[in-house]
Amino acid sequence: MKTLYLKYKLTDLAIDRIIEMAWEDRTPFDAITFQFGLTEAEVIRLMKNEMTLQNWKKWRARVQGRATKHEALRSEDVDRFKCSRQRQISRNRISKR
Repeated sequence: MKTLYLKYKLTDLAIDRIIEMAWEDRTPFDAITFQFGLTEAEVIRLMKNEMTLQNWKKWRARVQGRATKHEALRSEDVDRFKCSRQRQISRNRISKR
């Protein structure tokens, strides 16, 4: 896992942002790849490493097969990454409004 951090020179702030983008329903893995260079498999590995097992299982069940997380499965009407009403996620915790 350390090689992943070194390969992409990920800072704590970048890791926090990747986790936030991975939790967002409207952010496809392609957007994470575009911004940070990580593939979908690498994002999954990073999430598993950074999260507790129980939270990782919840996240994995949530994103698996979700059309909005995979740009090829999305409707052409969807052209945004994040809902304006979605909460901010910081340090792997969802903040209150």
